[in-house]
Amino acid sequence: MCLIVFAWKVIPGVPLIAAANRDEFYDRPAAPAAWWDDHPQVYAGRDLRGGGTWLGVSREGRFAALTNIRAPGERRDDAPSRGALVADFLSGAETPQAYVQRMQCGTDDFNGFNLLIGDDHTMIWYSNRRREDVRNGQPLAPGIYGLSNDSLDAPWPKVVRTKAQFASMLCQGAPQEAYFEMLSDTSRASDCRLPKTGVSLEMERMLSAVCIESPHYGTRVSTVVQLHADRTVRLDERALR
Repeated sequence: MCLIVFAWKVIPGVPLIAAANRDEFYDRPAAPAAWWDDHPQVYAGRDLRGGGTWLGVSREGRFAALTNIRAPGERRDDAPSRGALVADFLSGAETPQAYVQRMQCGTDDFNGFNLLIGDDHTMIWYSNRRREDVRNGQPLAPGIYGLSNDSLDAPWPKVVRTKAQFASMLCQGAPQEAYFEMLSDTSRASDCRLPKTGVSLEMERMLSAVCIESPHYGTRVSTVVQLHADRTVRLDERALR
């Protein structure tokens, strides 16, 4: 995933509402969201190269999603697949706190990532590169959050814009179609507002859109998730590429 906005314990009876885009190279093979044969309790898309996933839910009301930290100078080609972290939580039975406590000591080998894991009681953001943030690895307070390829709520233009739109739609009780429309926004930020993440200016421009379009890389899937207080979950996915 490269953009997730979510409301945690804001709407009564619906602890989690999330809207997300997955950005990836078009030639990386992936399967659409479905129940997994090897873990029948997991409903998620699947990275057919690494075997994990970028976002998913479980029959038990578990939720997990992941974004990469954009740091091209730190990237290692031999690092393990980060999607396994999402899959392991969804297929397991540990509480979010127990899972983070167990796995955080072994994440230095991974390239930089943000991991969201939760259930109807607890939502945790954990990053193996943003440990200075006091919220890292701790249960989140109720609120509306945005996550792209930096820290939680980093003020990147598309995070700020999408959080504001998301909050407005929640207040209006907007239909699900409105969330997918929000995720399809291809407008780019002005140069003066672009972050500096170690890539070229042209790439910063391209990556600043909510919905990324380019010849070889872009937004491939949009997803909307609702987790209800009774632990029933709804995940709707739309493939773009």
